[in-house]
Amino acid sequence: MTKLRIRTYPDPVLAQKAEPVGEITPEIAQLIKDMLQTMYESDGVGLAAPQVGRSLRLITLDETGPKERLRPVVVLNPVLSDCTGAKESEESCLSLPTFNCIVKRAECVTVRGMDEQGQDIEIKAEGLLAVILQHEIDHLEGKTLVNHASRLKRTMYDTKVKKWLKN
Repeated sequence: MTKLRIRTYPDPVLAQKAEPVGEITPEIAQLIKDMLQTMYESDGVGLAAPQVGRSLRLITLDETGPKERLRPVVVLNPVLSDCTGAKESEESCLSLPTFNCIVKRAECVTVRGMDEQGQDIEIKAEGLLAVILQHEIDHLEGKTLVNHASRLKRTMYDTKVKKWLKN
């Protein structure tokens, strides 16, 4: 397995709507393994394919991660539905170093898609798992946490990123 390079804001791939995964080829199977490895080694609990430069509708997550690694989940072509309730929580992102913000999300969600064997799956989630699923599916829609931040916070982060890119 290979640790992949995580793309950081404002990389254009992070702003694109990802393409559906057609079939699970050996290349996709390897990408899944590499994404799980990358997610864990980067101390993350979720990772979307666009974050590693692949504009595909594929997410990996593990709400027990990154230390315990007890429940890795892979969802291809995830579709969010049955969103109920509302909850605010502070989120951060591997693609946005040093950035965090409060995001209002659904408290309970259902996600349907395929697992890494191509089988249909349905995940009913609440709490942290629901937040992770919504965060990663945002990436597939070309959205990052900066899209949830206030204009002031986004402008301040953009200024910081421009300084980093100059150095």
